[in-house]
Amino acid sequence: MKVILQRVSSASVAVEGQTVGEVKSGFMALVGFTHTDTMEMVQWMADKILGLRVFADAEGKMNLSLTDIGGEILVISQFTLYGNAEKGRRPSFIDAARPEIAEPLYENMVAVLRASGVKVETGRFGSEMQVSLINDGPTTLILEK
Repeated sequence: MKVILQRVSSASVAVEGQTVGEVKSGFMALVGFTHTDTMEMVQWMADKILGLRVFADAEGKMNLSLTDIGGEILVISQFTLYGNAEKGRRPSFIDAARPEIAEPLYENMVAVLRASGVKVETGRFGSEMQVSLINDGPTTLILEK
């Protein structure tokens, strides 16, 4: 599983011109799955995301987590995180999990994050989406499990 996690002051996602998810201060997470990912890995990643201390405390240091600040998270499925462009000019997506594997993992990730009490918004799995965000910092992390 790969996650591109960006600290945002706002983020939104639209499908066919309609906004389907929108958050204010918090994270925007692009999430990709491979064939060997499990529900246990999803739980680990969700816990990692919720606990990462990348938000400023009163002294301006990165000491607070998403839950500490009452932040929100926009979760977007992103199979292209497993694109391999090592050979040629057209990426191969053979390492990306097929939808029948990836979608339940994605839905579980969303459910685990929501169960924490954090506001979670999503894109639409398998759809063409337009994502907008204001990266705060900028702060971007690449997480892999």
